[in-house]
Amino acid sequence: MIDVEVAFALPDQQKIMALQVPCGTTVYDAAVMSGIVEHFDGLQLAGTPMGIFGKAVKNPQVEKIMQGQRVEIYRPLTIDPKVARANRAAKAAAKAAAKAQLKA
Repeated sequence: MIDVEVAFALPDQQKIMALQVPCGTTVYDAAVMSGIVEHFDGLQLAGTPMGIFGKAVKNPQVEKIMQGQRVEIYRPLTIDPKVARANRAAKAAAKAAAKAQLKA
């Protein structure tokens, strides 16, 4: 048996579950064995992207997990990272313009 963790997070809630699994357990099977789906309504593991310590795993149903690793279950992005960056840049530019206008 090996010690692993399974993690999932929403913006307002997170859960990290420690468990022991047999050697040779896949990333996907560790997520299933953790029972984490019982803590989050609507979480389905089939087809959901997963990774180990922030590195995406191409095929969680084949990739084996090793001692001490943490399976991370990824949720879909709510906004494209490029759009989010553009929004932040526009907000910063507007703030700088407003600050410059106050000084004038």
